[in-house]
Amino acid sequence: MANNPRIKLPDSVKAGDIIEVKTLITHVMETGHRKDRDGNAIERNIINTFVAKFGDAEVFRAELGPGISANPYISFQLRVPGPGTFEFAWIDDQGVKVVETTPLNVA
Repeated sequence: MANNPRIKLPDSVKAGDIIEVKTLITHVMETGHRKDRDGNAIERNIINTFVAKFGDAEVFRAELGPGISANPYISFQLRVPGPGTFEFAWIDDQGVKVVETTPLNVA
């Protein structure tokens, strides 16, 4: 299960600035290749999709595979169109969806 998303945005920006958006979420990212203490396979459970929206528009999407480490860190750049709110969503193999919203302060 994913939880504890952390988002890092610049404190203040102007419309037209290019910013870096940084995200980090806690998740074990189990690949399905390990076994438990009794020798049973541990079911694969990774975050397979990350989507970032600004307002109603999707601005970034990542499809992740089992080669991604635990607690995935994702960053991307964006030209700021104006004031608005980000919505970030992480979806794992079990269908658990974690959504976090963060406003962007535009001067």
